[in-house]
Amino acid sequence: MAKQKSRKELRQVMTSRRERQSKRRRARIAALLLGLMLLTGVFVGGINVLMAKGEAPRILSQEQAAQLSGVDCILVLGAKVLPGGAPSHMLEDRCRRGVALWQMQAAPVLLMSGDHGQVEYDEVSCMKRYAVERGVPSSAVFMDHAGFSTYDSLYRARDIFGAKRIIIVTQRYHMFRALYTARKLGLDAYGVTCDYRAYQTKYYNALRELLARVKAWFQCAAQPQPVFLGDPIPLSQSGDITNDEGSVFPEPG
Repeated sequence: MAKQKSRKELRQVMTSRRERQSKRRRARIAALLLGLMLLTGVFVGGINVLMAKGEAPRILSQEQAAQLSGVDCILVLGAKVLPGGAPSHMLEDRCRRGVALWQMQAAPVLLMSGDHGQVEYDEVSCMKRYAVERGVPSSAVFMDHAGFSTYDSLYRARDIFGAKRIIIVTQRYHMFRALYTARKLGLDAYGVTCDYRAYQTKYYNALRELLARVKAWFQCAAQPQPVFLGDPIPLSQSGDITNDEGSVFPEPG
């Protein structure tokens, strides 16, 4: 009887010890995960502050940008095109600002850079059509059909179109990343924002941008080639050389 009692007590002691060890392991894992989360938060936050604070001085008003000299092009970054080919509000506002800057002679040409990776989806033709319909000569509007990302658009502006000094047009939330990427790629870039209205995706855009800036930081550190490069297209030529074969952009009579 005493032996059975002793064995039972031993099992209880061993069970209690295992439970304490298990609790300690769980506590260590929880502490480790919490530490990793805090470090990740500090890293993400630090990159976002770095970009926002560092690039803010290069965001200009439309009037200030028009006073710059030696600007090669106004780079308008692409955004969503709606079914049917109309620009989304965000894209329309970018094109509107780009046209306004061209009209103020901030640069001799517009460079519309966006996604035309599929036949049925074409951001850049939509952008060029908008500009030409508002009085910009078709020859003064270049299209970069392979601007699949902000990084690709800026890399190609430098290596394909030979731009060195540019004015970037996009919304403010996106501008810091665009300017940071441009600077890291060796471009002399300034930005003019185009927030003409409140956007329904405002909060989604802000959240997505937190992580997009981290991705941009790594991209700029590694500087991989974009998805597609190709032959040089000097901005001294006519923008019509970037038109799709058979495409025509009628200018207003």
